[in-house]
Amino acid sequence: MRVRVDIGAQTLEVFADDGACIRRYAVSTAANGAGEESGSYRTPRGRHRIRAKIGAGAPCGAVFRGRRPTGEVWSAAFAAAHPGRDWVLTRILWLCGEEPGRNRGGQVDSMRRYIYIHGTGDDQPMGTPRSHGCVRMHNRDVIELFALLPVGTKVEIQE
Repeated sequence: MRVRVDIGAQTLEVFADDGACIRRYAVSTAANGAGEESGSYRTPRGRHRIRAKIGAGAPCGAVFRGRRPTGEVWSAAFAAAHPGRDWVLTRILWLCGEEPGRNRGGQVDSMRRYIYIHGTGDDQPMGTPRSHGCVRMHNRDVIELFALLPVGTKVEIQE
């Protein structure tokens, strides 16, 4: 299997080994657009792979900080009590760049930038760029994706 994230279309597609598209999800990439530089809050382009999967068995809406569950579970009321947080919820698929100088190493390293595919609050729209660089998904969708993809899956992020 392989994954393609299309920044322009704000979609994530999963392809079987025979090339057939078997899943398509609406996502939200960076509000600042595409870019690889550390600190840019942009979504990095190019070839990546899933380096780690975090959150197996966590409840839907589980809150993560620093890739660790806090024991909290997101709700609209909880979010209202904690305004301004960038919610990393439910599951994390941590991406590692595969192209030295483009998205791997130095100031462009996707893994060191903590670029994930992850869940977000149910109140967040998909199909609109709003993240700080990651690929956000609805929680139910990231649970399905997490179960489907093994570590090492190739992820292409394109404009």
